[in-house]
Amino acid sequence: QVQENIERFFTRFVEEGKATVRLREPAVDVCLSKANASNLKNFLAAVRLAHQGTDIGALPLSTLVPAKTSEVEKPKTKMIITSRRDYPLTKNFPYSLEHLQASYCKLARIDTRVLCLKKLRKLDLSHNHIKQLPATIGDLICLQELNLHDNHLESFSGALCNSTLQKSLQFLDLSQNKIKALPIQFCQLRELINLKLDDNELIRLPFKIGQLEHLRFLSAARNKLPFLPNDFRKLCLENLDLFGNPFEQPNPLVPNIQLKIPLTLLECAARATVNYRIPYGCHLLPSHLCEDLEVAKTCQCGSACLSSFIQITVTMNLHHVAHTVVLVDNMGGTEAPIICYFCSLDCYSQFLDRYLQSNG
Repeated sequence: QVQENIERFFTRFVEEGKATVRLREPAVDVCLSKANASNLKNFLAAVRLAHQGTDIGALPLSTLVPAKTSEVEKPKTKMIITSRRDYPLTKNFPYSLEHLQASYCKLARIDTRVLCLKKLRKLDLSHNHIKQLPATIGDLICLQELNLHDNHLESFSGALCNSTLQKSLQFLDLSQNKIKALPIQFCQLRELINLKLDDNELIRLPFKIGQLEHLRFLSAARNKLPFLPNDFRKLCLENLDLFGNPFEQPNPLVPNIQLKIPLTLLECAARATVNYRIPYGCHLLPSHLCEDLEVAKTCQCGSACLSSFIQITVTMNLHHVAHTVVLVDNMGGTEAPIICYFCSLDCYSQFLDRYLQSNG
């Protein structure tokens, strides 16, 4: 549809065979290049008349000659930019892009023009100065790979974890940033296969990391992890790298006792809700209670506990969760401390008996 649908003509370089026609609906720019200048002028004149409502029979259109295959430009699907000098400031990115790399461009934020590229499958913004991620990255419904290596990120927002990235994102590189912790919602990114968290300031891994059932490659080397979450046991990895973390020496004989005896009514109700899988949601419970239930701890007996528990750290051989393990330290170790929870004194006593017998 051309009639009354032209927003503007850009004809500054028409003598060079270049022009742009900006449409109103859909809001796109039709870019013409490598055209014969005379033919281009005739074409633009015809488009102007069509825009004004001139009958199609009166338009000065020449006979169409099919273009050769070699003369037709294919939609651009890949663009690689590796310097600030080459970064487009006045020109839009092609809407057909599926792979965009913009590295070493000193970007302080993600360009809003990039967030309009709905066909993007791979976005590489490594080696920039990005401090914060806009929630609208979640609108890139086809995005499978996101590389943010070597930026200035201090967090990864929960809103991104609840976006369409849940269904598409498979590769995420957050290495060499300043991230101290990941949100509870992070484990909603359940299609993740490869996750890189090296060289951050992480003091813990996501509490429910075991929910990442498709995860096969995990690296979190050179962070500040003192131990691993209990849910780490559920992972099934091909490759794991936790080198250079200040893991604490586990001591099952020195428990952190948070038991409240007798149990509060809130604790009893919360345990029953999780144990019996009673449906709940923000339409039934206050949101803070829903959040507490989402991070319920699991005892060795399989029962749930919330704020009343006994906590210890024990040694786990990382080969139990990964086929290939990078050494944890320079001493050749492949073991790391992992948190264990107990819902009662009885459960802890049973564990202690087994532990003392095995270490006889």
